[in-house]
Amino acid sequence: MKIFCIGRNYRDHAKELNNPVPKKPLVFMKPPSALLVNNKPFYYPEFTKDLHYELEIVLKISKNGRHVQKEFASGYYDQVALGIDFTARDIQDQCKEKGHPWEIAKGFDNSAALSKFVNISDIANKDAIKFQMKKNGELVQNGNTKDLIFNFDYLIVYLSQFFKLQQGDVIYTGTPAGVGPVKIGDLLEGYLEGDKLLETSIK
Repeated sequence: MKIFCIGRNYRDHAKELNNPVPKKPLVFMKPPSALLVNNKPFYYPEFTKDLHYELEIVLKISKNGRHVQKEFASGYYDQVALGIDFTARDIQDQCKEKGHPWEIAKGFDNSAALSKFVNISDIANKDAIKFQMKKNGELVQNGNTKDLIFNFDYLIVYLSQFFKLQQGDVIYTGTPAGVGPVKIGDLLEGYLEGDKLLETSIK
């Protein structure tokens, strides 16, 4: 299984980090060992002092494909979930300053929290999925997929030019504005269309 991640896919998030808005999807990957499932707690890693949450809508690939054409792209996913892309922001900044890859800031163990999946057919408008993050009961992120720079179908077409998409692969589609730090003792809760799907405590 492959875990694709898309960076800076909401304009407001790019602006809050003082990053340029991309003209093409910014793609990175996480290893399978990054997955954190079943609402298990997240243990704050020792190598960072500035750990951030990033709530995202996650697509699940439903069939294999290469070089998928736009008109067929929607047939390659039928479920979505919520995910948290945990990021060691201080490590990421250090890597960026040196022009180094930043997988160690994004792909470390348990850095990809993932909720259960729900059928897209059960969502009223798959092009405008509402999702929210609460930290310790306070709303910190409020996203809607209608604001994506590169929508689901575009990502399928783009990624399949470079990678064979395989059933069970997942795509973290990007985070809206409102990312921020977490500390030991915090509780993160993710909501999809008002339903809580994701919860993790920081240990």
